[in-house]
Amino acid sequence: MDLFTSNTEQFAPLAERMRPRNISEYLGQGHLLGEGKLLRSLIETDRLTSLIFWGPPGSGKTTLARIIANQTKSHFIFFSAIMSGIKEIREVVNEAEDTLKYQGKRTILFVDEIHRFNKSQQDAFLPYVERGTFTMIGATTENPSFEVIAPLLSRCKVLVLNPLTDAEIIQILRNALTDTERGLGESRLDVAEEALRFMAEQAGGDARVALNTLETAARIAHGGTVTLEGAREAVQRKPLLYDKGGEEHYNVISAFIKSMRGSDPDAALYWLARMLEAGEDPIFILRRMVIFASEDVGNADPRGLQMAVSALQAFQLVGMPEGRIILGQAVTYLATAPKSNASYQGINEALAEVRKSGALPVPMQIRNAPTSLMKGLGYGKGYRYPHDYQKGVVAQEFLPEAIAERRFYTPRESGYEKSIKERMEWVKREREREKE
Repeated sequence: MDLFTSNTEQFAPLAERMRPRNISEYLGQGHLLGEGKLLRSLIETDRLTSLIFWGPPGSGKTTLARIIANQTKSHFIFFSAIMSGIKEIREVVNEAEDTLKYQGKRTILFVDEIHRFNKSQQDAFLPYVERGTFTMIGATTENPSFEVIAPLLSRCKVLVLNPLTDAEIIQILRNALTDTERGLGESRLDVAEEALRFMAEQAGGDARVALNTLETAARIAHGGTVTLEGAREAVQRKPLLYDKGGEEHYNVISAFIKSMRGSDPDAALYWLARMLEAGEDPIFILRRMVIFASEDVGNADPRGLQMAVSALQAFQLVGMPEGRIILGQAVTYLATAPKSNASYQGINEALAEVRKSGALPVPMQIRNAPTSLMKGLGYGKGYRYPHDYQKGVVAQEFLPEAIAERRFYTPRESGYEKSIKERMEWVKREREREKE
């Protein structure tokens, strides 16, 4: 450092300064980094294979790569898919080959946002990953099954990083508050417990967001104290009462589901708006709607499930804020649809019967008979093919003999299920008539 340079690290954002430098400082991802777990063992023994880190923003993908760089004996190259192309890939390959040839060191190539590379760019990595010219670590927020080409995916192990829990984020914030070297320790801030919880909840599992919020709250703190109001001001949002993951979260989602079940579209829209305004993940809401469409609407209106699944797919296509329109349409459809939980109760009763009676033998007449031996043993003997009969109905037992009279599905008189009930009653009459 000279008269014309300065230590730029002090001007870096708190989230950058507080990046863990080794495994012991790293919080979260215990399924990968706990004692004896896969990634920890690979790092500690310096036997890294090509990997893909798949996880949401702020879950620690880049930080893990830097830890690997610090703790392994390999030459480390950071490579961004946003700013690089085929030309840069060739340069990396040359550097890796020279490092191995002249220094005897392996190269670890970290490819940030690997999903942004197109097929031909991803293809360019293949021969060098295969030959071991470098060990590749790719990082992505997108599903690798769809975004990474199959040949490259088959040569890498995919490790899933989970969003950080609120407890983990709170600990990260506490570490930043007490760290006098890189954090805010010298400021001696007094941060209210409720403010820490709020910042963690608002971060949505993203450590970077939480640390940025804390840094802003520290700058506007009065008298060295960060209150809940100060934390809200730092987030620039005054959220409704909705402790994500806590009691109010479950109260509101319960009110939402029960309003749809009770066929009240106005109440359902209100609770939907409450969740959206409070910052709930719309995908969580849509998944609950898909479940509701089967559990509560069921065969009374089979289009309900189609509507819910289509809404989920459409929302993933357009996102917010326009996605609220899709949510509104789906919610009002499901709320006003006829309701039946008969199929939901049916599968529950069938599962209960299986657990009670065990693996009852399949009736001989409906067993598969692909070989002459099986046919000789009576497999499939007496099976009556319904399409050979004019009405398509035959008097034939399909349940095991021990539970031949058991019934699991009892359709209601609601919506389309009324037609299903009438059809089932007709089939029953035809079977009885054929037995006579």
